[in-house]
Amino acid sequence: MAERKYMESIIRILGTDIDGAKTIDNSLRGIKGIDHRFAGIISKKFLKENNLPANTKAGDLDKGQVEKLEDIIINPKAHELPAWTMNRQRDYETGEDKHNTMNDLDFSLRNDNQRLAEIKSYRGLRKTWGLTVRGQKTRSTHRKGGAVGVSKKDTKAAPKKDNTK
Repeated sequence: MAERKYMESIIRILGTDIDGAKTIDNSLRGIKGIDHRFAGIISKKFLKENNLPANTKAGDLDKGQVEKLEDIIINPKAHELPAWTMNRQRDYETGEDKHNTMNDLDFSLRNDNQRLAEIKSYRGLRKTWGLTVRGQKTRSTHRKGGAVGVSKKDTKAAPKKDNTK
């Protein structure tokens, strides 16, 4: 009978705590910048390279396997993943295909929006003003405040009477 290995309940990948009780592709979705499609592709590639079954839990991986999984996420081109799987295709500054996660993703999106605002493009201006960009109607939706329609004014409380006389 095979010896049962201890399963970690939480593993750490790219600075994020991942649920070890879930399968690898489901647990990878907890990392910012990895959606269900990219998580599935990464997990299939990882499982194929390490000869593991498809229902392997993330908590069953040892430290070496976790490092290999991180390497696939960080360097998808080195592991021959297609360019359409990456979230940063033909980067504006470098021209290469790469996949950003966590803080790098936030930084690149902020730089893109800032560049669009500096050149005063329609999209950049609408983003800085906090309005919709893709032609949605804004008369009744995308409002900053409370509910749509008439709102009741707050009634001021009556002044308190001084009973100290």
